[in-house]
Amino acid sequence: MPGRQLSGVRVLDMSRVLAGPLAGQMLGDLGAEVIKVERPGVGDESRFYGPPFFEEDADRTDLESAIFLAANRNKKGIAVDFTRSEGQALLRHLVAASDVLIENYKVGTLAKYGLDYASLKEVNPRLVYCSVTGYGQTGPERERPGYDAIFQAEGGLMHSIGHPDGQPGDGPMRVGFSAVDVVTSLYADIAIIAALYRRDANGGSGEHIDLSLLESCVALMSHHAMHYLMSGQLPVRRGNMAGGGGVPAGMYPCAQGTSIVITVGNDAQYRRFCDLIGRPDLAVDPRFAVNQARAANREAMGHALREVFATAPASEWQRRLAAGGIAVGQVNDLSQVFENPQVRARGARVQADHHSGKSLPMVGNPIHFANAPIEGYRAPPRYAEHTADVLRDVLALDDAQVEALVRDGVVGSRP
Repeated sequence: MPGRQLSGVRVLDMSRVLAGPLAGQMLGDLGAEVIKVERPGVGDESRFYGPPFFEEDADRTDLESAIFLAANRNKKGIAVDFTRSEGQALLRHLVAASDVLIENYKVGTLAKYGLDYASLKEVNPRLVYCSVTGYGQTGPERERPGYDAIFQAEGGLMHSIGHPDGQPGDGPMRVGFSAVDVVTSLYADIAIIAALYRRDANGGSGEHIDLSLLESCVALMSHHAMHYLMSGQLPVRRGNMAGGGGVPAGMYPCAQGTSIVITVGNDAQYRRFCDLIGRPDLAVDPRFAVNQARAANREAMGHALREVFATAPASEWQRRLAAGGIAVGQVNDLSQVFENPQVRARGARVQADHHSGKSLPMVGNPIHFANAPIEGYRAPPRYAEHTADVLRDVLALDDAQVEALVRDGVVGSRP
């Protein structure tokens, strides 16, 4: 079973694609009852964002892409047509029996159907309503659509990443995966849990959380943004070499097509590092003897170290430097990641029983609780898998009422 930290909390997850569904998935991992609400006959569009699909020959509404499977475990799945008055009534009844609603529709969309926060707080004053949009509920750009890459560009992330100017392939570069979606989902979870605590522990009411991907990206810039705000200077792109703190720090190619990343945090570590790589002369070279000098002579330091590291594979350098207490890691692809003994020991790869009878591999939740651990995962729901169960169990509808809603197309259900 999932964790028990949020046992008793019911969440309506009306979001699609990634940031919102990831937020709902985390709440499900922590024990909340998460009901994923999809549109009849349409579903969450991320179901179709493939290949790969877990089952290629599934019915079109039942496709399960990697991105859908990554963001929707530990949820129940229902389908409700909220464009119809009957569907809106069903959702308002579910809201009355819920604690949290997550949505990521364009600003104003749900207000057309009486499903915005202003309308639903009249149904449930204790409702925590989390809106995740590209640009937020206010401001001149609030109605613009956007996806992760757009916010990496507009939020400063792309401009801070890439090879240094003047080097081959220089210029801004995006993070290869949807980093802004992921970090936005975490901000959403923090805000939701904080709002629930204020409501339940401090005598507060419900809350409307207004969260934008643009601001989440700006916040993600963290100390890079602070560097600019303090100095007025734009952070320099340094490729795979670190831009601050201890020097040397960055990626170095090794023998046999491998690479390592190192960070040498202070002068004492640097002297030990030089002995470990067989170059004690670099420790006393006045260009490199102290961190400030090494920072001023990055290029010369990098040239010397590239010659050293090219003489042995990354695995040998990792073994040697780690034994000497230097922070070092081999650059792994994902096949190597999931074979890493430490990754395996920590349970970063987990399995869930899939409706097909197969075992579904998944990335485990990285949170480890001592007293109430996350002990299992349910595979993401099939399209409308739990519609009938939720209508019966939560709204106390009988079989005839459920069948009528299915027949009229107000809700979707499985055969």
